[in-house]
Amino acid sequence: MLKTELLEIISNGENSGVEFKRDDIRPEQLAKEIVAFANLQGGRILLGVEDDRTITGVHRENLQEWVLNVFRDKVHPQIIPFYEEITVELNIRVGVITLTPGISKPYVVRHNNREETYIRMGDRSELASREQQLRLFETGGMLHVEVLPVPGTSFTSLDLGRLNNYLTNIIRDPEIPDTDEEWIDRLLGLGLMAEDGMGTKLCSVAGLICFGISPRRFLRQAGLRVMAFAGNDKDYQALLDVALDGPLVGRWQMSANEQKQLVDDGLIEKFSAIIEPFITIEADKIDANMRREKTWHYPWEAIREVIINALAHRDWTRTVDIEVSCYADRLEIISPGRLQNSMTVGKMIAGQRSPRNTLIMEILRDYGYVDSRGMEIRTKVIPLMKSRNKTAPVFEATEDFLKTVLYKKNKDDHRDILQQADGAMAYSTRRAAAD
Repeated sequence: MLKTELLEIISNGENSGVEFKRDDIRPEQLAKEIVAFANLQGGRILLGVEDDRTITGVHRENLQEWVLNVFRDKVHPQIIPFYEEITVELNIRVGVITLTPGISKPYVVRHNNREETYIRMGDRSELASREQQLRLFETGGMLHVEVLPVPGTSFTSLDLGRLNNYLTNIIRDPEIPDTDEEWIDRLLGLGLMAEDGMGTKLCSVAGLICFGISPRRFLRQAGLRVMAFAGNDKDYQALLDVALDGPLVGRWQMSANEQKQLVDDGLIEKFSAIIEPFITIEADKIDANMRREKTWHYPWEAIREVIINALAHRDWTRTVDIEVSCYADRLEIISPGRLQNSMTVGKMIAGQRSPRNTLIMEILRDYGYVDSRGMEIRTKVIPLMKSRNKTAPVFEATEDFLKTVLYKKNKDDHRDILQQADGAMAYSTRRAAAD
């Protein structure tokens, strides 16, 4: 690092990637900062700089050896740091510890026979909450939330008919269980049920989400919250505000010519029915075939892919719903949780694949809900929106959610949604009551 670069970093102050410390701190204090950075996106610790940006320099003898001992004795799993000392003025040096994002999360501080997990929050390093620790375990590949047991559930919480359909018609399993005990053993093997550590066999998150009878009864964040508004902002007079519940996949039967026929809606089909009146408009006149031509404000294939993407990749440690909001000029889909692993919006647009919930993703692929390549954002959503709506989808990723925004082709014309509001509301209400 050059002196000019160091001075610029100091002048910008502490932030989520920079921490100032005197070199007389205790080993566990330094370890706390190291762990917090490694558990987030990495960063730099500057030794010999005060909180007010005053450069006091390092005074501890053999500072590099002391720093390496802190890494060895206090930080677990082991991290190999990059350490350097920059001369600012004669006899004034600053020690710089550079940390990259850790690949073996969560990292902990070992001190006084305890292990503590820290995470960087702005310009502070704080103890990680239970939910944050779960996400760190998931990021580090040590925990797959989708196969965890769901309290309160049992074998009877699953739709056996839908499971039978999955094994028989979808994956063509040659051996179908006969008894409940055989079913439970098979579902444990498939990851659709799990043991809670006390001998009780419960539905896993993936099992309940994909095949549960009423998933929201046991897992509040299951399903979809769907809203529609006449204007461009949320208001109290929503045209629609419902929470859809049900198993993710539909139930299909095979016809005599080996064609799949839907006989029972899944969550995706329920969403399709309830949102359609708000994203289409019928012509005023009847055509020669005694029908009213229907115009779609968005390519349905693009909406379907974005919804499936949200359901397949959401963070199940977050206890909030996936939200789908239809406005006069756009459709917004908010999927809870930060992007998985090291995924970024740029990587997603480029077509990189990194599923968070691999079991759920594979089940959706078995049913044909997702493409075998897993590149739908790049190969379907973006091209369809550009070709049909002449607009590009907008993606916003934060620590708490991924928001996808699809804009209407004529986003300045709000007349159509206002005209259809009453009819759409009545239709959707009837559908929700029927479901």
